[in-house]
Amino acid sequence: MGSKSKFVMAGNVKIGGGADISIQSMLNIPSTDIENSVKQAVELEKAGCDIIRIAIPNMDAVKLIYAIKEKVNIPIVADIHFDYRLAIESVYAGIDKIRINPGNIGSDDRVKQVADACKSKNIPIRIGVNSGSLEKEILAKYGSPTPEALCESALYHASLLEKFDFDDIVLSMKSSTVNSMIKAYRLANQKCNYPLHLGVTEAGTERMGLIKSSIGIGTLLSDGIGDTIRVSLTADPIKEVYAGRDILKALGLYSKNSVEFVSCPTCGRTRIDLISLANTVEKKLADCNKNIKVAIMGCVVNGPGEAKEADIGIAGGVGQCLIFKKGEILRKVPEEEAVEELMKEIDKL
Repeated sequence: MGSKSKFVMAGNVKIGGGADISIQSMLNIPSTDIENSVKQAVELEKAGCDIIRIAIPNMDAVKLIYAIKEKVNIPIVADIHFDYRLAIESVYAGIDKIRINPGNIGSDDRVKQVADACKSKNIPIRIGVNSGSLEKEILAKYGSPTPEALCESALYHASLLEKFDFDDIVLSMKSSTVNSMIKAYRLANQKCNYPLHLGVTEAGTERMGLIKSSIGIGTLLSDGIGDTIRVSLTADPIKEVYAGRDILKALGLYSKNSVEFVSCPTCGRTRIDLISLANTVEKKLADCNKNIKVAIMGCVVNGPGEAKEADIGIAGGVGQCLIFKKGEILRKVPEEEAVEELMKEIDKL
């Protein structure tokens, strides 16, 4: 469950106000390739993505909104920079949420037009401040993209919308430096009650990006801060969704039915190919929507005893495995049949 901030609605997804934390990702297909953009959006929805963001770099890209909305049921966010007309056209096209920084689109009149258009359709606006895009004045004041600078910039952009009686706002203050990101969100949490979109920007490739995001997003969520998340990875966006889901599961914040998977780190007692076995089982269970705990353990020490809380599991022996359920041994099977036998038992649960 997310924080007790105010809430906004992005389509049929509630963000904030104690709602479940939603997982976001972003299409990475060129906006000119509508067919493959739609295909990726469908795949993201199947993978468990709650909200999809798409880049709208020009008027031609607005066609994407119509095409994607025809094929997916989850909310779509238009990612817009500088051109206020793109935001207005996206509203007309049926977008569910806009990501734009009001300070980057020009005069008060332009900001008002965007605010009024979004208000007329109950469309929220996410203000997305990054360490690399702070205003010159704020950078001059703080000397660098400090947490205070990030927070001040986000609240400044929010004030531009508040001026026109618009407060369906989500804030993000992303930094590629984990500690700065954590401090910026903590500051914002103290200073306002807008829902917060958590993320470490430019987090890196899959390995390092996952580590940075887990620390940054996980630390804040464990403090009760944050309402929606995006794990930024230089990788397939579907991996962002799985990563977001795993972060929420690790913190006990994932409310949909899914498998909790545990496995031991192996040691000198291990006599089976546990690493291969664990990877195979985890892969087979990636899309399983049963609310169960599955354990893959290397030996009898870590088997039915240490993993007795698991609903089902495997414990390794010498070239063979025990299949156990709730700490009770069901049967002994050859190592090469262990995965098949385990899956049979999972099907019965």
